[in-house]
Amino acid sequence: MYMFKRRMTITLLALLAATGPACAQAPIVIKFSHVVAPDTPKGQAAERFKLLAEQFTRGRVKVEVYPNSQLYKDKEELEALQLGAVQMLAPSLAKFGPLGVKEFEAFDLPYIFPSKAALYAVTEGEIGRALLGKLQSKGITGLAYWDNGFKVMSANRPLHAPADFRGLRMRIQASTVLDAQMRALGARPQVTAFSEAYQALETGVVDGTENPPSNMTTQRMHEVQKHLTVSHHGYLGYAVIVNRKFWDGLPVDVRAALERAMRDATAFEKTIAERDNERALETIRKSGKTTIHYLTPQEQAQWRAALLPVHRQMERRIGKELIEAMSRQTAGK
Repeated sequence: MYMFKRRMTITLLALLAATGPACAQAPIVIKFSHVVAPDTPKGQAAERFKLLAEQFTRGRVKVEVYPNSQLYKDKEELEALQLGAVQMLAPSLAKFGPLGVKEFEAFDLPYIFPSKAALYAVTEGEIGRALLGKLQSKGITGLAYWDNGFKVMSANRPLHAPADFRGLRMRIQASTVLDAQMRALGARPQVTAFSEAYQALETGVVDGTENPPSNMTTQRMHEVQKHLTVSHHGYLGYAVIVNRKFWDGLPVDVRAALERAMRDATAFEKTIAERDNERALETIRKSGKTTIHYLTPQEQAQWRAALLPVHRQMERRIGKELIEAMSRQTAGK
């Protein structure tokens, strides 16, 4: 019954959205929904896109940004986009696996990107373009990759070695790869919506989580986590996507102006992502509520030994050729 009511609500909102621009001279409205706080790198980039889109189209487009799951939660937003209830999203790349485009889960593989240069070699190259192209059959057009950097691990006990994870209930977003990653460490993965992660940590429903530092501070997760390990074991990124029918129906000059706005917003997002995560880590340190740990070379080797077998586990699901192509693309970077 809940799923039926939720789908009916999304459908009604889609119908209302479709009738909105019917008035003569009314601006084209883009509802841009996302699940993180406005002061995260993604949140700031969404606001920058709004500013530039309205400027470059001279008011012909109005962008309404809805952060913090104000409209839809993780599990709802892609359906809302496909139905036209919103026009633009920036979901994490793991979200496309349940949609049937499992290749995007390669971005969740532990230690797949040794550096930002390696990451950009994939997202800005042929592999990144080909992956975005796979969304077309789902009624979605991919516009850009946005970056939130490498993740840390947190819990209420120190996490130095894989053995320290044994038995911990670790919050993850829905991803087969992340599930396998936590199990490889001996933890018990638990899928929890991002908007519910703080409460789950506070009440002890889960024991720990993984996130870039900026997501931890903006959601105050560090306030209920005693220990944090700077592991950089995995990457968190997003794809900015639009409803394909809406995008293809835009006037050519408007679409060109929006593409320009997206290019500029993407460049801005890349410049602030690393900066904001470094600042967030310092905020956590200064709070005095969380002890920050850095892995020694020996500990890092133990983590890699435990997690790299996940690559082989996921070959059948993601595609061995894709994983190998990404490894070749990132080698030496």
